Amino acid sequence: MSETNPAATAPVTADAAPHRYTAAMAAEIEARWQDFWDAEGTYAAPNPKGDLAGDPEVVARPKKFIMDMFPYPSGAGLHVGHPLGYIATDVFARFQRMTGHNVLHTLGFDAFGLPAEQYAVQTGTHPRVSTEANIKNMQSQLRRLGLGHDKRRSFATIDPEYYKWTQWIFLQIFNSWYDDEAKKARPISELVAQFESGERAVPGGRAWGELTEGERADVLGEYRLAYASDAPVNWCPGLGTVLANEEVTADGRSERGNFPVFKSKLRQWNMRITAYADRLLEDLDELDWPEAIKLQQRNWIGRSEGARVDFPIDGENITVFTTRPDTLFGATYMVLAPEHPLVEKFTPGAWPEGTHDVWTGGHATPAEAVAAYRAQAASKSDVERQAEAKDKTGVFIGAYATNPVNGEQVPVFIADYVLMGYGTGAIMAVPAGDQRDFEFARAFELPIRCIVEPTDGRGTDTSTWEDAFASYDAKIMNSSNDEVSLDGLPVVEAKARITEWLERSGAGRGTVNFRLRDWLFSRQRYWGEPFPIVYDEDGIAHALPESMLPLELPEVEDYSPRTFDPDDADTQPETPLSRNEDWVNVTLDLGDGPKKYRRETNTMPNWAGSCWYELRYLDPHNGEQLVDPEIEQYWMGPREGLPHGGVDLYVGGAEHAVLHLLYARFWSKVLFDLGHVSSAEPFHKLFNQGMIQAYVYRDARGIAVPAAEVEERDGAYWYQGEKVSRLLGKMGKSLKNAVTPDEICAEYGADTLRLYEMAMGPLDVSRPWDTRAVVGQFRLLQRLWRNIVDENTGEVTVADVAESDIDEDTLRALHKAIDGVRQDLEGMRFNTAIAKVTELNNHLTKVGGPVPRTVAERLVLLVAPLAPHVAEELWRKLGHTDSVVHQDFPVADPAYVVDETVTCVVQIKGKVKARLEVAPSISDEDLEKAALADEKVVAALGGARIRKVIVRAPKLVNIVPA
Repeated sequence: MSETNPAATAPVTADAAPHRYTAAMAAEIEARWQDFWDAEGTYAAPNPKGDLAGDPEVVARPKKFIMDMFPYPSGAGLHVGHPLGYIATDVFARFQRMTGHNVLHTLGFDAFGLPAEQYAVQTGTHPRVSTEANIKNMQSQLRRLGLGHDKRRSFATIDPEYYKWTQWIFLQIFNSWYDDEAKKARPISELVAQFESGERAVPGGRAWGELTEGERADVLGEYRLAYASDAPVNWCPGLGTVLANEEVTADGRSERGNFPVFKSKLRQWNMRITAYADRLLEDLDELDWPEAIKLQQRNWIGRSEGARVDFPIDGENITVFTTRPDTLFGATYMVLAPEHPLVEKFTPGAWPEGTHDVWTGGHATPAEAVAAYRAQAASKSDVERQAEAKDKTGVFIGAYATNPVNGEQVPVFIADYVLMGYGTGAIMAVPAGDQRDFEFARAFELPIRCIVEPTDGRGTDTSTWEDAFASYDAKIMNSSNDEVSLDGLPVVEAKARITEWLERSGAGRGTVNFRLRDWLFSRQRYWGEPFPIVYDEDGIAHALPESMLPLELPEVEDYSPRTFDPDDADTQPETPLSRNEDWVNVTLDLGDGPKKYRRETNTMPNWAGSCWYELRYLDPHNGEQLVDPEIEQYWMGPREGLPHGGVDLYVGGAEHAVLHLLYARFWSKVLFDLGHVSSAEPFHKLFNQGMIQAYVYRDARGIAVPAAEVEERDGAYWYQGEKVSRLLGKMGKSLKNAVTPDEICAEYGADTLRLYEMAMGPLDVSRPWDTRAVVGQFRLLQRLWRNIVDENTGEVTVADVAESDIDEDTLRALHKAIDGVRQDLEGMRFNTAIAKVTELNNHLTKVGGPVPRTVAERLVLLVAPLAPHVAEELWRKLGHTDSVVHQDFPVADPAYVVDETVTCVVQIKGKVKARLEVAPSISDEDLEKAALADEKVVAALGGARIRKVIVRAPKLVNIVPA
């Protein structure tokens, strides 16, 4: 560390107390120490090797890798709610450094995404220009908070040096397949070798050498972990783009612009995350995550055991997945999702004889009925389609399938409550046991057969039922054929028996199904990572070689998607990249001579860059490999307590519980399987911070008004003479209630803001912002300053006295604070740590006189993780030349932590009659004697005989009179 002393250059303000800790002094101190930390590289975390290697003694320490979730650099900048998690991780990281750890703590920027592209469409400003300006502003705001980041490791996902490796990872996934026998990903070349040697049969039965290049590509596409397929998407002609589910409202319209959104099929890239469903579930058990987050991931993956059952139709099969194969005898019709690919194939030209009028929807032919219903369903979102509406809609497609257990011909319908995204997109409908099927059957006059014996007294006549009866405890009935009978069996045994029969008869098989769908990985936008894929003249996809990475975004004249008639669902999107013909159409030599290719013109979703960014923090300047194996092993490798490896602490909002975390886990597992990393999980410990909320004030029209201009009078709230309502909610620019950290730093200083946000309550709980309460933490710092520095002279006032000459009350207060703050910081209970620091500081104020130097120094060290600027300043004023950042955290003397006495409660008949101050080590026998001799106890007993005395030393005596 440098021997320079930034404290020596502090200015003197001209006021009654020229050296009082004020906002102006805080601002000067903070800016000066931030410059010092940057110049000295105070927060540089050394790697064991490479360009970031450092002090071997530091590398030899236990490591701590602490991360925040990637921030997006918004043009609006930060409000005071944003830094909550950043300050928390900074406090924790500082504490870890002071307890002997090599700490890696840094921050990058997740900078691709729709907001910058929308701004580009509106203004013509290149997304990179606006994004980099936003990053610069955000960096300035974060620096002012004194965050101890290793700035050498920072980056943005839009840096070509970064997204080169995002593209490289995509290619690893594209060139891999999941081996179900080995339970891991393997290079696609190994699968090709199996096909070539005959070790693995080629689907379709032909030899690998007989297939054309296109046929081979199609076969491998069924195995690759990244593959292109026709996928249902949310197509919004009014915006000219495909939307993510999160961008579609519950009524099937775009959040932006309120345009209609349709289900359409487009050629899209997908990630075969479903191959990892079991491993993603199983490995959750080893992660130190909140149980609520684990539950959300388990529910999203949605593992269910059941059977796949084939219903023959016209020489083919409709396959359904069911968790209740024991109810097969009760299946009286089938329902396909409107998008199901077999619908058109099985739809005849005319209605079969005897078709019920209610089944046709009033249409002359099945084809007309199907087309009309499909158009109706396409205008609804998945949320709408799954809503529990009483009025069930659907249409008969004009075909019948065969129930394999009884040979019955069951009509096949399409209905919007069945989705292609779950199971097989087809269900066998058992209306007696499923409420949606029951309502549909009632609406379409379909049979309802009782196959589970009701236990609620309703009887077996389904014509009298008002709803379905579903039970896992009742016994099966009306379920037998010549080969198998389920009658009288409980559900579990019936499921096993019918599954065995299905497999024996070739009508189905036991299987596991997942709610999890493959990850749609395409976006029809400009501002994202280009795919490192080109297509030859036959439309076959080829991976670019690593030597051609990064494939950088080209310039385009227009960032806007082409918009269409909002009501025309048959249009197709036109991507901005497709307009740059010179970039799209290229001649490349991919190893077999120059050929003409066409580039992929979709871009990757904004999730891509955040799927692996923890690895880039480790080795940020490596241009030769994703990450050096030794460096990755050092920071993220498995070890005791971290069986799958990963980041030691990951802090962020619970809103990312499923998608980001699940996608990052998937990428980690693929990279682990292929041998690129030693960690099979990206984040070992997850902590979800709460939200800082703020009051939203709305006028009579429901429009938010500026919170800062609202007045409170007689318990009501007024804005410009009009009464307004108040409700606690989010903080944000659009709600006109945002408070920026810049405002608070200007009025009180960054240390005060840090203390206030940490003191507001437990970190994982949401809490309301109150600017008026910030001053409490400012006064704490002023009292701390006064206990060490004379406000008039600026001289240090501490007393150089021996520890033995310090009064025992002060020593006891000091060591209790050290012990409590240490435990609280380790447990991320920052609010209670601040309370203990406040208690010690107040004790020193009350005692009066010069504070003993050894007490003052340890108090400053306790404050250092929480308020680092003032701690650095006071540490220097106390005569130290090294930064407080790397000092050892104080250790408490156990002799002073234990209370001299504890309060013992004495009860008679359960009512408190006396309280005794006793030694913590008092025995049961001595405590009983003391209680019985107490004057109040004697008076309360009044000479009554004692039947029993219950003693729980040292805190309780319960006397039971006879």
